[in-house]
Amino acid sequence: MPLTLPAAWRDLGKRRINRAPSPLLARSVPWLVVMLGSLCPLLPLIASAPVVPPFGFLFLIAWLQLRPGLFPVWAGLPLGLFDDLFSGQPFGSAVLLWSVAVIVVDFIETRFPWRGFAQDWLLAAAAFAACLLGGLGLANLAGGSSPVASIVPQLIVSIFAYPLAARLVGALDQFRLIPIREL
Repeated sequence: MPLTLPAAWRDLGKRRINRAPSPLLARSVPWLVVMLGSLCPLLPLIASAPVVPPFGFLFLIAWLQLRPGLFPVWAGLPLGLFDDLFSGQPFGSAVLLWSVAVIVVDFIETRFPWRGFAQDWLLAAAAFAACLLGGLGLANLAGGSSPVASIVPQLIVSIFAYPLAARLVGALDQFRLIPIREL
């Protein structure tokens, strides 16, 4: 006997008339993706130097560039606060750095609305460099003593991971806008 799917799953994405995306799904997926990315420091990875990119910030920048206006300008504050709980950085560093990054990306988006992927990648690389250097500076102010060279591998991995993150965010954007709710 063949396996039959429920009617809602069989027709998923087929009928476009009288369908709309779920508002809950459309609003919550970007926030949850960034928050899940911020939970990545909890993974049991052991390294002698920081090499894992800040996935929460990576996804935040990817969402900001894919869908300008999706996040409000103040979104850096709660998302940075959530990241501060799990990142190990001094408390408030991600709040400050993410808020500034969201404001700068929003400002650049209003100045240059038509950009290509190369410009987005360059902006993301600059945001990663500023965020990682700012986090290192704030950690050193709080009592750390790490040299700038210690975050270079993490910066390189972050820059090269951005296209994959942008691709994943694009797929999740299509998922969140699937018309499933009847009007």
